[in-house]
Amino acid sequence: MTEQLWTNIDKYITDLLVPADPALDAALDASNAAGLPQIAVAPNQGKLLQLLAHIQGSKKILELGALGGYSTIWLARALPPDGRLITLEADPKHAEVARANIARAGLADIVELRLGRALDTLPQIIAEGLGPFDLIFIDADKQNIPAYFTFALKLSRRGSLIIVDNVIRNGAVIDANNASPDVQGVREFNKLLAAEPRVSATEIQTVGSKGHDGFALALVTADA
Repeated sequence: MTEQLWTNIDKYITDLLVPADPALDAALDASNAAGLPQIAVAPNQGKLLQLLAHIQGSKKILELGALGGYSTIWLARALPPDGRLITLEADPKHAEVARANIARAGLADIVELRLGRALDTLPQIIAEGLGPFDLIFIDADKQNIPAYFTFALKLSRRGSLIIVDNVIRNGAVIDANNASPDVQGVREFNKLLAAEPRVSATEIQTVGSKGHDGFALALVTADA
């Protein structure tokens, strides 16, 4: 198995089940033109996030890590007209691109982008009483995932779904001696996840155009 084969299979799936979309395609084009890192979820992964949000019957979604707004658009489209999505982004350039992409997709009335470090904005969201959220998607810097997960629990209710991206790190997650802050952040998060009695959780590996990685899914089974 090679990454080229994984990429070809992703294209096969996407061509069949994720048709071209002007707003989503424009979001990727604008992000690439602005020089943003090409680390957005793949189209079939974006569709998976949207389906999970639909299955949840989500009305309120929180996203950590907007980047160029690509996953934001996928998630926001699962919301009803009176739904709300709050997305957090620390980088001003990323936030500027994301806002334009979100507005182009016709979602500016549903999506609120908050600029600043998530460790600063999350306490504000709690203080404002904006939770609980039906779905929380964590796709920000990996070394702080343990703290983000702790905040996510505070902003959840019984039945909320917490999704964390990039938890396999090309397999590096199994190497306890890997000194990368991202790998160590994921490993610490996994310990928290395994010990947390208020969730039922699993992780799945993914391979495809984004390489070898994976998602963690945690269903909140008891009120925080």
